[in-house]
Amino acid sequence: MRELTSVEICAGAGGQALGLEQAGFAHEAVIEIDQDACETLRRNRGHIWKVVEDDVANVDGYAFGQVDLLAGGVPCPPFSVAGKQLGEDDERDLFPQALRLVKECEPQAVLLENVRGLGTRRFDGYRAQVLARLHELGYDTRWDLVQASEHGVPQLRPRFVLVGIRQPWASRFRWPQPRAAPPPTVGEALADLMRSRGWPGAEAWAQRAAEVAPTIVGGSKKHGGPDLGPTRARAAWRALGVDGLGIADQVPGPDFPVTGLPKLTTAMVARLQGFPDSWRFAGRKTAAYRQVGNAFPPPVAKAFGEAIAGALRDSPAAPRASSRGLSANSRSMP
Repeated sequence: MRELTSVEICAGAGGQALGLEQAGFAHEAVIEIDQDACETLRRNRGHIWKVVEDDVANVDGYAFGQVDLLAGGVPCPPFSVAGKQLGEDDERDLFPQALRLVKECEPQAVLLENVRGLGTRRFDGYRAQVLARLHELGYDTRWDLVQASEHGVPQLRPRFVLVGIRQPWASRFRWPQPRAAPPPTVGEALADLMRSRGWPGAEAWAQRAAEVAPTIVGGSKKHGGPDLGPTRARAAWRALGVDGLGIADQVPGPDFPVTGLPKLTTAMVARLQGFPDSWRFAGRKTAAYRQVGNAFPPPVAKAFGEAIAGALRDSPAAPRASSRGLSANSRSMP
């Protein structure tokens, strides 16, 4: 079976890249500008992935040749309801760079994810521009809202996911379906960690934390610190028995009050994001937590990677047409 290749931009701590690797993609390059996040990528996959620490604007897509998949989680602040929602007027909007790299790499498929805010009416025109450009480049597209909890992640975490695939592969692509089994609750996911230092209230806490987590937020370098979100989010965490105002250095021990509200550690939040416990995050607490909070959950990335890989492998081979000069005649995938 032919190995499928990918290039990932705005890779962060590697959540999407890890999920795609689990789905069978070999990364030609994993590109990220943040120094701590790049160190995280090197610690965990430096022996396998080529980690490029640079601004996406400086990356030459032609250097990779034609890859099977271009993937990435472009920065969300331009579209986040927590920000000013400047869209294309925000200097952090990297969709134009992503589209440039699509043109240069000519992948068979494209996978880009962003926050739910990008799907609002405010950005109808912007989305139309992105899709029109992908259609010009020869891709059938679908852009839709995805809940991480539908793919086994113990967290709501709605994300707006864009898939673009060329024909004949597009006709075989099927949007990933939700898992039949419900995701674990916060208590089920974290019970073993909560009792690992002998906290006597761990079992009662796990029973109280009987829902999936609200959306975990990571903030940005300009805004946000190591806590679980704004006031409304912290109220939801409190209902689960969690103090959302801050991140703990370690899990509660035997002297922690039985009925107390523990804070989560970065490792706990990483598990709620779908990272394996073996994944090591670089940087001080704020930097490490920010990487976790901004990640695309690996199980969701794996689900989409498997769906894309299935389409690419199952469809009949076809020569890759150059994207130059293609007309905007692509349809949207069902």
